[in-house]
Amino acid sequence: MMNMIRRVYRHLDSLPSGRAGEQLTHGCLILEGGGWKGLYTLGVLDCLMQNDINFSAVAGCSAGALSAIGYVAGQIGWGARIDLTYRHDPNYCGPGAMLRDGGITGFTYLFRDIIKDMPLDKKRLADSSRRLAVSAVNLLTGSVEYFEKGSCNLSKAVQASATVPFISRPVMIGGVPYLDGGCAEKIPFPWAAQSGESKVVVVRTRELSYRRKPGLTKLADVMYRRYPNLLKSMKKANENFNADVEMLERKSAAGEIFLIAPSETVTVSRFDGDMDKLGALYWLGWRDMNARLDALRAYLNS
Repeated sequence: MMNMIRRVYRHLDSLPSGRAGEQLTHGCLILEGGGWKGLYTLGVLDCLMQNDINFSAVAGCSAGALSAIGYVAGQIGWGARIDLTYRHDPNYCGPGAMLRDGGITGFTYLFRDIIKDMPLDKKRLADSSRRLAVSAVNLLTGSVEYFEKGSCNLSKAVQASATVPFISRPVMIGGVPYLDGGCAEKIPFPWAAQSGESKVVVVRTRELSYRRKPGLTKLADVMYRRYPNLLKSMKKANENFNADVEMLERKSAAGEIFLIAPSETVTVSRFDGDMDKLGALYWLGWRDMNARLDALRAYLNS
């Protein structure tokens, strides 16, 4: 039992809780992926909800897709409590997840079992006035596709969006194999235009100075040789990411979008299991957003 206690975030009781207000904030929220670095996003989202900033449109990629669920459902602390409670549960992240879902994350366990203890407000999540889209990569075409709530099986789409390549089997939707949206597009910014909203807020999970090394490992050529279009997209993904973050910074400086990113260097790795580090990253996201609330409101009202 002591082992289990140490493997859960020791400050769980300090996490905020409650329900977000009903009033919508017109704007589009874009959420980057990043594995367990998504705890930063969850901190940002909880701070937004606590301050009655509930965006009418949200798009998430990978961990960003998972993070978006609790936000759109208006449940403060829901996503953070799940990640900081179940990180070391093998059914949520580990062998049990691999057996049931063929990947590192236990989506079946999450949507079938965990939500019994931590219920999801399905009625609010389904509200058509609160749009949600998640991105996944079509292995046959190599292109990113957006699955929007209300016109898809949302849990299956989120699973596809967050199914990590190399260690997970593709998720089949309509007979088509899909993987993590980040395989081709790590920040789902293009969906902002589809949202129809004029105000766009982008949440990063790495510090602004972070850049990726261009190219791809030889393992990809071996594992995905049956999907040449996917390989083409994967090989360009890091270079495109670097161009995208520079574009976002230019737009932010020009006041065209609002960009929030970690104010400190992020040392949490993609599959980090250090609960103190994960909890600290959540609170960094909360503090960063809290410090910039006035700036965000000024942008939204401009």
